[in-house]
Amino acid sequence: MMPLSKTTTIKRTDSNDLDFPYLVALLNKELREMYGDLQSVYDRYNHIINLDTVVIAYCNDSPAGCGCFKKIDNSTVEIKRMFVKPEERKQGIAISMLGELEVWAKEDGFSYALLETGNKQGEAIALYQKAGYTTIPNYGQYLGMESSICMRKEL
Repeated sequence: MMPLSKTTTIKRTDSNDLDFPYLVALLNKELREMYGDLQSVYDRYNHIINLDTVVIAYCNDSPAGCGCFKKIDNSTVEIKRMFVKPEERKQGIAISMLGELEVWAKEDGFSYALLETGNKQGEAIALYQKAGYTTIPNYGQYLGMESSICMRKEL
């Protein structure tokens, strides 16, 4: 018998899509396990309501990952809430979702993408570097936060 390959699709949607809060809850659980009480400081910056720019990845029609972006100014967006279920990782889903978010932001007239990730998330940092993001000084609410790594890319 030959193994069945998974069919992966990415959908553009918004924060009203029920699969988005489901995946974000899994992300939040993982981050709390990784960072403990420190995560509560970051939680206030990760609201997931009224977002019109959400992507959800599906493997065989089952929600596998998510991400979104928020407008920072007329030229810049911030990539937020990037997550892929552990059992679906290392299949190119995250890089595909990130690419879709970048294309969408560019279609909407933005020129730059910023993001913040944690210093314990080596796989995420490597993914962003592979996608062309470079480390920048911490910005905005992340100023002075030693566990934050901020990055930027021209779209």
